[in-house]
Amino acid sequence: MSRRIASRPLAAALAAAVFATALALPVAAQDLLIRNATVHTATARGTLQATDVLVRGGRVAEIGPGLSAGGAPVIEADGRPLTPSLFGGINGLGVEEVSGERTTADGSLALGSGAKDMVVRPEFDVTLAYNPDTLLRPVATAEGVGFHLLSAGATAGGSIVAGQGAPMRLDGSVDPAGPRVLFVQLGARGANLAGESRAGQWMLLDQLIDEARGRIPADSHAALLTPAGRAALTRYLDGNGRLMVAVDRAADIRQLLRWARRHGVRVAVAGGAEGWRAASELAAANVPVFVDPLNNLPDSFDQLHATLENAARLQAAGVAVSFAQSSDAAHNARKLRQLAGNAVAHGLPWDAALAGLTRVPAETLGVQGIGTIAPGQRADLVLWSGDPLDVAHVAEQTWFDGRAIPMRSRQTELRDRYLRPAVPAAQGGLPRAYGR
Repeated sequence: MSRRIASRPLAAALAAAVFATALALPVAAQDLLIRNATVHTATARGTLQATDVLVRGGRVAEIGPGLSAGGAPVIEADGRPLTPSLFGGINGLGVEEVSGERTTADGSLALGSGAKDMVVRPEFDVTLAYNPDTLLRPVATAEGVGFHLLSAGATAGGSIVAGQGAPMRLDGSVDPAGPRVLFVQLGARGANLAGESRAGQWMLLDQLIDEARGRIPADSHAALLTPAGRAALTRYLDGNGRLMVAVDRAADIRQLLRWARRHGVRVAVAGGAEGWRAASELAAANVPVFVDPLNNLPDSFDQLHATLENAARLQAAGVAVSFAQSSDAAHNARKLRQLAGNAVAHGLPWDAALAGLTRVPAETLGVQGIGTIAPGQRADLVLWSGDPLDVAHVAEQTWFDGRAIPMRSRQTELRDRYLRPAVPAAQGGLPRAYGR
């Protein structure tokens, strides 16, 4: 059986057809042949023109021209781009449904009422609140997003150590796709959680390490950690996980690198608006940076040297670069590819931008089996109408383990509702202006 996916800027009919096919072939869809695609492997093989990808049992079995389907369904790509599923950034997708409604947001912990009541709970794990049925998931997957880093956020009543999150695949799984990540907030944005001083942040972090290493007794009146907190932090100090540190100022980034080297802690930087000024040090320490390529004019004293060329300069220095958004990231995970496109417009090589949306975050976060198109990898794939880093093009089909997902979300439902021909008011419909 051969199926040709045509380009469809707003083709609701095709979306319905794909939906029907996904329902009709829930098992057979795990085996398929995508024929004649421009395959962006995100590996050393680079981009392969006029190439087939054969999927068996939900895994990539072969890549090359003229492959035999062997009875598997065939998708005619007609030369269009095929990529691994994309990274959706660092966000609360799955623990934040409506950002303005506190009862639907579970991504931060607030047990204290101020600095004097500060509670440091690194054992706080937001994955326990993860909801795979969030309405934000299909909004992201219908636009090619396959995984993201579920984050814990620092908030008033908490501490600069926000808690733990983890990478999550957006295939409906509940379990994390990789090791836990501990989130830390430094710089000006975390000063109010550390006695209104960034110097206080390092003092507190050093004390936490002393407690976890047993140099401060657990029953000390000055202790900040619970027994569970000590155990959680010790895992990261022993190399079993990575700290994701939100920090922007170059001086703070350099201090982070010294601190991490002194204590043997594996870190990554989120934000890094001034990261380019410490690019050589970041590269030497093998510290990845998740940049927001839209950071340009400074919005704080920590970002005075922000530039749209940040990603390009970091990558040129040998830093592994991925992407993150500064605000409302859960609701806009699909827009991360637009940020990557902006980075390309300001000097980042196209292949490096795609790697930053696929391979780099998967490797950084320890997610096995995704992020590249290679034999043995999960068939988490996306077929695009054109350049995936150009917002003029769309995801035509997303697959998880070779299974085609319905390319529908609440946004496409609303789109189709209001694109329907208007019903005359005399027949009980809305005026034509409301039907467009």
